[in-house]
Amino acid sequence: MTSTQFPVILTTEGAAASNEDVVGDNVSVVNAMYRALLNSEEIAPNALRSYFVDFYLAQALDGGFAQYVFMSPDRSELDVYIREGLEAMGATRHLELFNRTAELFDSLSEDDAETYLDGDLDEVGGRSGDVDAIEALDGEFEELLETEDVTGLNAAWLRGQEGLLVLSEAELEEHISARVAQVPNLGERQAEAAEDAPEFELIIRELCAMAGYKLEKITMGDPNFEFDGRTILAWHFTTDHGDFAMIEEDDEAFMINPETEEIIAAVEFEDDDELIEA
Repeated sequence: MTSTQFPVILTTEGAAASNEDVVGDNVSVVNAMYRALLNSEEIAPNALRSYFVDFYLAQALDGGFAQYVFMSPDRSELDVYIREGLEAMGATRHLELFNRTAELFDSLSEDDAETYLDGDLDEVGGRSGDVDAIEALDGEFEELLETEDVTGLNAAWLRGQEGLLVLSEAELEEHISARVAQVPNLGERQAEAAEDAPEFELIIRELCAMAGYKLEKITMGDPNFEFDGRTILAWHFTTDHGDFAMIEEDDEAFMINPETEEIIAAVEFEDDDELIEA
């Protein structure tokens, strides 16, 4: 079966919910497939287009186009999904703005790109007009959302997919398991996934295990997270007990409640990078 033959899948509960929930349901289904080690060629292309449009929307709302760039492992791939998704769901003005913003960012000098990505937008000296221009496009993005609702368009497009498959949670698990069983090199994928997982993911998984929480998904990295009166890089993630953040300091990492800054769990790094409970 080729990727074009795989159906877009929603759960029974998600398909009957609000626009935000419909889009979020597709995200959850795609995440479940990724966790099961299905790759992009084994997931419906339109499910991925919706998934990455929502990813772009979330990042741009949180920190502008800079946040999208920071969080994108491979823009050459993601940009294509986003452009195709925005066009297919009828978000034509957002598509035009995405193209203008991407073109301007890619034309920035190395210094200007660093200034923009670092968020040093209050600097008086050394800023070029291009940095001001891309900051203005971030403002234009937020204004455009008031007249072109990407989430609403995304949800309507998902509901109208030809061959849309609506499954219960149990049926979804069975469906994914059946697809995984057809993967000829599953053992190799499992070994590669264990070896190639980024360090921050391994730390988050260890912290969740210590706390006794089930990790559901890692949502985003935040280079401007405020903790204890300082700005620090944090990774946000969702568990079966709610939303948390992971931060690293010296030879320790902490799982914290981002609202209260309460430390839920902590690990220390040994010299060989082994994690131990703090």
